[in-house]
Amino acid sequence: MAKLNINVRSFSYKNGGIPTDPTGNGGGFVFDCRGILNPGRIQEYKTQTGRDEGVKNYLETETKIQDFLNGVFQVIDISIEDYLNRGFENLEINFGCTGGQHRSVYSADATAKHIAEKFPDAQVTVQHVVQEAKNWINEAY
Repeated sequence: MAKLNINVRSFSYKNGGIPTDPTGNGGGFVFDCRGILNPGRIQEYKTQTGRDEGVKNYLETETKIQDFLNGVFQVIDISIEDYLNRGFENLEINFGCTGGQHRSVYSADATAKHIAEKFPDAQVTVQHVVQEAKNWINEAY
């Protein structure tokens, strides 16, 4: 049986929009993080990303990011279980925010970690579309 490849991406709604599905399946999940308070509006976080400790702490203590992600996990887990059982090969999970820098990066990393821990039979790839284009992201989730 083929392995399920799950591509988790962060992107910017303002700069490029929802990424194209490279698998040819036509999409997958798209979650809008703009309902979460934006750390990018705070001066000290403007040049940081969702991988920086200050931004992560802000999101975890000052916003409802965990409630948001718990809902995401409930939704995606259903499909991942089904896709694994049916032998599907690809699933796209995308997180967008205004600039693709803070909330979506944090959410994509947290989701990739969740999937890797809960579904070891799946292969998870993380891509931060905007951040990689700027060469700001280079470490693993």
